[in-house]
Amino acid sequence: MPDTVLRRPALIDCFGSGDHSRRDFLRTGVLAGLSLPGVFPAPSSAASQEEHRGDFRIRRQRADAVILVFLGGGLSHLDSFDPKPEAPADIRGLYRPIDTAVVGLHISELLPQMAQVMGKVALIRSVTHDSEHHETATNGVLSGRFGSPFGDYPALGAVVAHQVGHEAGFAGSVPPYVAIPRNPSFTWELGKSAFLGYRYEAYPTGVPWLPHAPSPDGGIAPLIHEALVLDSEPVAVRERFGPTSVGQSLLLARRLVERGVRFVTVNCPGWDHHTSIFDRLEKKLPEFDQALSALIDDLDSHGLLMRTLLVVMGEFGRAPKINASAGRDHWSRAATLLLAGAGVRPGLVLGQTDKYGAFVTQRPVSPADVAYTILDSLGIDPRQRLAMPDGRPVEILDRGECIRELFA
Repeated sequence: MPDTVLRRPALIDCFGSGDHSRRDFLRTGVLAGLSLPGVFPAPSSAASQEEHRGDFRIRRQRADAVILVFLGGGLSHLDSFDPKPEAPADIRGLYRPIDTAVVGLHISELLPQMAQVMGKVALIRSVTHDSEHHETATNGVLSGRFGSPFGDYPALGAVVAHQVGHEAGFAGSVPPYVAIPRNPSFTWELGKSAFLGYRYEAYPTGVPWLPHAPSPDGGIAPLIHEALVLDSEPVAVRERFGPTSVGQSLLLARRLVERGVRFVTVNCPGWDHHTSIFDRLEKKLPEFDQALSALIDDLDSHGLLMRTLLVVMGEFGRAPKINASAGRDHWSRAATLLLAGAGVRPGLVLGQTDKYGAFVTQRPVSPADVAYTILDSLGIDPRQRLAMPDGRPVEILDRGECIRELFA
């Protein structure tokens, strides 16, 4: 069992309603019922329901696994999921908005395949925080707590590995936490386990995929080795994801959660477009469009979407005004986030930015709120206290609350 100093009831969770939403509730069972290798538990109609026992409520988790697609560098929200066609030319950019499967929702013309699956996802247009430094912001959004650029707090995947337990996570030869191909990196590797220790670091695949089966050795867990061999997938599936690093990495992510991995971070760097942003987006956005839409459809067709929480985010957005180098600089005051699966309301559009895409004008969402929602969906108490190396207790999250609208 993971080492903890103190458990206390969380004040707010995604399941609160009526007079219960103001009480403290006792949480039981941290990710109880670990899946057998390669097999998810049978879906239950009660998976998102509540049981009441006296004054306590026992909540059931919504998700068995998380796939976090991290867009390192910061996706331009204005050129993707929050276009501003009425803004001046030096703000709106080059791309026209197009219709989507959600009536009234428009996204960039470079995302036509995502436009067709927006009815399966929730779009948050109001993520906001105060850090425009890559390392600080990346560690902040990956952990839900902001500290130094060096990462003072464990990434969510490391927290999940800690709560599942190292031994439990490796039952059936799969680690609980995997990074494809490795954790995000700018000056140094980010989103690590911090004070939890090396034991809970992400297992790096090292490569996004393998063209054929190598001989497994002591460094590759058997089911991870098996998942890496994408040639076992039908050609049509591999082609649907695209012959790109992001496409094959997202296919690998599905194969990993299918085999029992509980938290997968897919590192998709290259979104830091200070110069020539449109030249670069015209290559990156179509690859991203194909790969992400394929993952959503693929999870759905495999029956995994109902039990896998998909989160797509970067560390911040991009500045509204196009700079002198035809790029957009860092901008933390407004960013876009996508979520799908595990009970998330399909087709939801939450939050709003002003006419320039500069500031949040409706329903601000913080990285702590996002982190809280992810942990809560997995059945982990975000207010649980962990032990620092010197024995001092520290909460997993010291702020934030569930984004309730996602599950209403």
